Amino acid sequence: MPTRLLEILVLFFIFPGLAAAAPKIEHWVTEKGARAYFIETHALPMVDINLVFNAASAREPADRQGLAMLTSEMLLEGSGDLDSKAIAEGFEDRGAEVGTSSHRDMAIVSLRSLSDKQYLDPVVDLLAAVISEPSFPEKNLEREKARSLQSLDHSLQQPNTVGKRLLYESLYKGHPYANHPAGTHESLKSINRDDLVAFHRQFYVASNMVIAVVGDLNLAEAKDLVKRVSAQFNKGKAAAALPDAPAIRAGEHRIGFPSTQSHVMTAYLGIKRDDPRHLALKVGNYSLGGGGFQSRMMDEIRDKRGLSYGAYSYFLPMQQTGPFIASLSTKNEQVEEAYTVSKEVIDEYLKTGPTAKELELAKKNITGGFPLTIDSNKKLVSTLSAIGFYSLPVDYLDTYIDRVNALDHKEVTQAMQSVLGSASRVTVIVGEGQ
Repeated sequence: MPTRLLEILVLFFIFPGLAAAAPKIEHWVTEKGARAYFIETHALPMVDINLVFNAASAREPADRQGLAMLTSEMLLEGSGDLDSKAIAEGFEDRGAEVGTSSHRDMAIVSLRSLSDKQYLDPVVDLLAAVISEPSFPEKNLEREKARSLQSLDHSLQQPNTVGKRLLYESLYKGHPYANHPAGTHESLKSINRDDLVAFHRQFYVASNMVIAVVGDLNLAEAKDLVKRVSAQFNKGKAAAALPDAPAIRAGEHRIGFPSTQSHVMTAYLGIKRDDPRHLALKVGNYSLGGGGFQSRMMDEIRDKRGLSYGAYSYFLPMQQTGPFIASLSTKNEQVEEAYTVSKEVIDEYLKTGPTAKELELAKKNITGGFPLTIDSNKKLVSTLSAIGFYSLPVDYLDTYIDRVNALDHKEVTQAMQSVLGSASRVTVIVGEGQ
């Protein structure tokens, strides 16, 4: 564990009232337009790098759902004269780990390497070359499409997946967030190599990229690394801003599904990631449904009534307005009671906000758990990626604890009420007899 982070843990667990300094973040913009963020740590001879692109499912056409994920999964399948085997060996032979992922907002390419230049330099150069100029081999694409279709078939056998897909379709009707990252049967079958090439050409460019680096480098070495990576990519243009999420049409949707449990998901439109109310809502939701056994939803639905093994809620803020989702599963014969109680708990909480005891508990748990969210290079680079991608303040980590501790009942309650108090909601219930 990095020494600086160990100091943070010591301060918080021995002196929980103290606010320790977070790791220092350096940031700059490369000549090609990539935004770079760096945290220097020397406890381990390792470097973690994330290349984050605004190139996820929100950027694909509605009739090509799954395109962003397929593009991401195909990045390491070939480049120039290198096939997938040669690329994999190029990283593995030097002890490096590489991976890709794609979601609704961001596509991520991750690299973990030893910091010794004889290992780091070759894998950094290989990463930049492969990701900037993938060849998307036709044979590999057909194999990947078949695998994606098989995976989709399997996921659609899960009631939670079926419900969540309908929830996003209903909440974001006509908006890019309604796209399913894993695609549909029809869209996956229609995607061809030209689609991947065009998508990559438009979105995998320097001006549409954040480079997050954490590890055993000094600032000069980090700047050199970032410059070498960025130089491999076309400058291109940053992706245009997504449209605002449309007003939702309240309603309930029920889907019959052969299962002994019914899944109930209720969603509201929440906030954007850079909304100043973000921490107040995090604190407020901890007491409502985000704090596990310390939340009202769990207490009222599971502990007092035995209607569910688990009930929870969460905000998922994104570039544009992300959802607030409350979810539970229950026996089919109890679904109406559980659903009614869930609505009552949310509505009652929004009237009064947390009690003084709930507010204190929420703040202590969030601030007390904060060091554990940045106690490894992997967690740090993930947090740094979000700070860069969503253009959060570079003092985000430094001020986090103080900002949470400064919140009072009025701020938390008003934040929850302003977002959810008069908002329309969409509910999806999936289960036998629906």
